[in-house]
Amino acid sequence: MGFGGAFTEAAAYTLSQISEEQRSEVIKSYYHPIEGLGYNLGRTHIHSCDFSLENYTYVEEEDKELRTFSIDREHKYVIPMIKDAREVRGEEITLLSSPWSPPAWMKTNKEMNHGGKLLPEYRETWALYYAKYIEAMEEAGLPIWGVTVQNEPDATQVWDSCIYSAEEERDFVRDHLGPTLEVEGYKDKKIVIWDHNRDIAYERAKTVLSDPEAAKYVWGTGLHWYVSEEFENLTKIHDDFPDKHLIFTEGCIEGGVQLGAWHTGERYGRNIMGDLNNWLEGWIDWNLVLNEEGGPNHVGNYCDAPIIVDTQEKEVHYNSSYYYIGHFSKYVKPNAVRIKHEMDHHSLQSVAFQNEDGSIVLVVMNETDEAEEVSVVLNGESCALTCEAHAIYTLVI
Repeated sequence: MGFGGAFTEAAAYTLSQISEEQRSEVIKSYYHPIEGLGYNLGRTHIHSCDFSLENYTYVEEEDKELRTFSIDREHKYVIPMIKDAREVRGEEITLLSSPWSPPAWMKTNKEMNHGGKLLPEYRETWALYYAKYIEAMEEAGLPIWGVTVQNEPDATQVWDSCIYSAEEERDFVRDHLGPTLEVEGYKDKKIVIWDHNRDIAYERAKTVLSDPEAAKYVWGTGLHWYVSEEFENLTKIHDDFPDKHLIFTEGCIEGGVQLGAWHTGERYGRNIMGDLNNWLEGWIDWNLVLNEEGGPNHVGNYCDAPIIVDTQEKEVHYNSSYYYIGHFSKYVKPNAVRIKHEMDHHSLQSVAFQNEDGSIVLVVMNETDEAEEVSVVLNGESCALTCEAHAIYTLVI
């Protein structure tokens, strides 16, 4: 499917704090098919997430009929950024949209933050909220490819969050979200479950996808990288449900900005490679851009991003993660197919693809402190490759 990142309010707001020339250069660095990373995917948040300037929703309090629904707020920062990315890309951006929490009045704890659950009497209203969002975004000229049911449904966060058990997510998709999207004319929109870490992804997917009435609405499973690098869990999902799909929906370096760090890029390389080798079909990074603090974030949950904008000094910094992602996204094109390869080496990591034009892409990474010598063999011909310590290589054949 390709690669991309999240159009958060934090990212779009941060870009508004620098010159138009710098802002355009950042968007080009990601979405230009030749001069940038060639991104073609994106993620949006359905009203606020932690990387918003504050908690907010699209409706007034207790508006159970959603008569006041409006995404006017997104027209200030987020929508213009997406449209500019689309213009640079030269084609539509495939957009996946995720809620972090229903409005406070729909929840058991009566607030958007600190977990809580969706009250049963608002399941239909909340399902319609997704359809209203899709309708509003498409009226703004931005087609929505799909939605996830809930960002991180197994985590009570100090920011916008909401808890679903596996059974609750299954029932919400089966009885409310799937049917509502169908009735509202959005049967073609993809529904992605889980949208959380790999550690218990298989158990979650099994509970939902083993119910045929729920599974018929589900396109696939979304993964995050926090907590676990159990890539084999993706293969377990694929093996049990081969007609369903796998997509990476979020990952970032936690704990604030780490300018100049190299291990951050290696974490991206290792995770992208591990996921792709286990049936993943698309990869979406978290915030495209953050400021010098690793925000803005309305609860102070500062993180790193591949591009950091110092809004005080008006400087743009490219982290190692930006370049590591590019070793995949610039060369493994949409509709490429992962192909079998054998790696006879104890410490190197690799993945191979064939693009639609017949070109073969091999990515090799060395996380060790020593240079490693390997031979790359294809169709009986070979070439020597010296993989320097802590280096990543992309070969296009």
